[in-house]
Amino acid sequence: MASQESMTASQEPKITSQEPETTSQEPKMISQESKVASQEPTATSQEPKMISQGSKSASQEPNTSSQEPNTSSQEPNTSSQEPVTTTSSNPSSKYSNRVVLKTILEPSDKWREFVDERVVVGGWVKSSKEVKPAVPEPQQQTTEAPNVSPGHKDVRCVEIFQSRIPIFRSIAKIFGGGGSSHPVREKPEPAIPEPPRPPVAYLLVSDGSSVASLQVVVDSSVAPLSELLPIGTCILVEGVLKEPSTQTKHSIELKVEQILHIGKVEEDRYPLSKKRLPLEALRDCSHFRPRTTTVASVTRISSALSFATQTFFHDKGFLYVQVPIITTTDGEGFSEKFQVTTVLGKDGKQNDTGGVSLEVVKAAVIQKSNLVEELKRSESNREALASAIQDLHKTNQLASQLEAKEKLKSGPSMKADKPSFYGDFFSQQTYLTVSGLLHLESYACALGNVFSFGPRFRADRKESAKRISEMWMVEVQMAFSQLEDAMNCADEYFKFLCKWILNNCSEDMKFVSKRIDKSSSYRLESMISSSIEKISYMEALKKVAVKFEINEEWGIALTPEHLSYLAEDVYRKPVIIYNYPKELKPFYVRLNDDGKTAAAFDMVVPRAGTIITGSQSEERIEMLNKTIEELRLPREQYEWYLDLRRHGTVEHSGFSLGFDLMVLFTTGLPDVRDVIPFPRSRGKANN
Repeated sequence: MASQESMTASQEPKITSQEPETTSQEPKMISQESKVASQEPTATSQEPKMISQGSKSASQEPNTSSQEPNTSSQEPNTSSQEPVTTTSSNPSSKYSNRVVLKTILEPSDKWREFVDERVVVGGWVKSSKEVKPAVPEPQQQTTEAPNVSPGHKDVRCVEIFQSRIPIFRSIAKIFGGGGSSHPVREKPEPAIPEPPRPPVAYLLVSDGSSVASLQVVVDSSVAPLSELLPIGTCILVEGVLKEPSTQTKHSIELKVEQILHIGKVEEDRYPLSKKRLPLEALRDCSHFRPRTTTVASVTRISSALSFATQTFFHDKGFLYVQVPIITTTDGEGFSEKFQVTTVLGKDGKQNDTGGVSLEVVKAAVIQKSNLVEELKRSESNREALASAIQDLHKTNQLASQLEAKEKLKSGPSMKADKPSFYGDFFSQQTYLTVSGLLHLESYACALGNVFSFGPRFRADRKESAKRISEMWMVEVQMAFSQLEDAMNCADEYFKFLCKWILNNCSEDMKFVSKRIDKSSSYRLESMISSSIEKISYMEALKKVAVKFEINEEWGIALTPEHLSYLAEDVYRKPVIIYNYPKELKPFYVRLNDDGKTAAAFDMVVPRAGTIITGSQSEERIEMLNKTIEELRLPREQYEWYLDLRRHGTVEHSGFSLGFDLMVLFTTGLPDVRDVIPFPRSRGKANN
């Protein structure tokens, strides 16, 4: 490096470091989370730099020729310009000493920033290949003759005669012929074979953060390749990122220097050892499904939709409310429900009381109660008293179970529609919730606009590609709003989700378009650009009646085939169908002024069918009471719901979106069981 003393004032470089910046022989530490872009000139190092998870300092200094070690890379920036700090887009890198592969591989040209940097990466082997380098041909080595002075033009000829014909060498010596003045070429030395190069493993490794995988190159001198090659092996390795030496589809690869962890695989039992298994075959091993590229991509899209949901409603001023999973209220009045009970024992059989009679147990309760009282009066030790109280509690539970069984056996003396749940956990009939809208209404009538997001359960025995027993729903309730307001909110929310995926999941959507449905991205774009079509139930019925040759009879339910026809063939865009016959909608939907239609709507989209259902709730208590009586619903279940009408009622509306159906629509997959992590359907509850 030229010194400052030897430079003129006009040529003097700007000094921004405390010590001269030179070529370093040690790796630089570079971090993922923040990248400091300095304006100082820097020396170019030939050694790999180290990526850690703290901050990433990328200096832009020019190369110098000094061979002194780099001692200024860790010095504070003294430049007049402040460093620019960029936070990592992948926060998970904060909580591990590895680099998330998405940081390197996405976008597709970002890898250039990481060439020659040392990193720690981890993931699972998606494919592997062992390459054994060809044995190099031995090369002959000869001892060259020493330099010959100019003027001896025939030296090579003499050399040849001396080396090839021994007698000529003797004659040359007798006549003083340059036997000593001309060099003699030695015989070629035998070829020395080069040592064989060790085999090399090429692994495609994915950590689930992106569609792309990183090519990892491991020399057999680093680790036994047989442990790394099986598909599904988990590895954590340290090495240097390099551009491939030969032309390949991979822009960057990792040259491994150290193996930090190997999670081995039992190849004969690992279900993903076979390549490209159909999605149907993967449903029986759902705990391994996310390791496939397709399911991993679908999961990232699902996660993005979940985040987009929270973002949309948060930005619109909605509050998130958690509604109960276990409830005593049938949210729709006529749905198939899962009952919650503890009557069955741990082994799945009805609790066995061991043949003990109720009278014997009641006598034991009296005896144990007297013992507890006696221990209390005698001020006995606390351990004995606690043990006696616990024993009494268990005996009381046994008595309750026996009493419940006796009541169930009494049969005719009991009312069939009011079974006893005295011995059950909640002492009353409880279900897994079908819908959280009723509970959400209570918060809307106090806080304004609210939403919830969670699982809902239906004991529907009918098999369907778009409905299974457990599905996730986004539910919305808005105070001081009517049916039209709910329609507009649903339309805006749906388009927001479509736009979010296109803006934030470009790589996953490219994969989906290539592997699953080539029209998926176009479909999302068309949903954003098109206006929604709104038609009444009667208009919809007239259109499907012609196509499906059915009577235009009021009250006929529109089937999924009818709705798909309207969205995909007739309008080719989202369709909202509103003002259904009141008999087709739940009891809580507001009755329109015509007395026969309900203020409800369905949003139907191509490919997925009905994705959103909504309504304006009935705020008039007299109308709600009348509907409950007509449908013969158990009034005691809905007393708390009627209280909302008795005390400070207000117009309100809402809707629910089938979240899993939205993922289905986005990806183009045909079956909802392939977008739910652990699907639950009749006869199937794996894991």
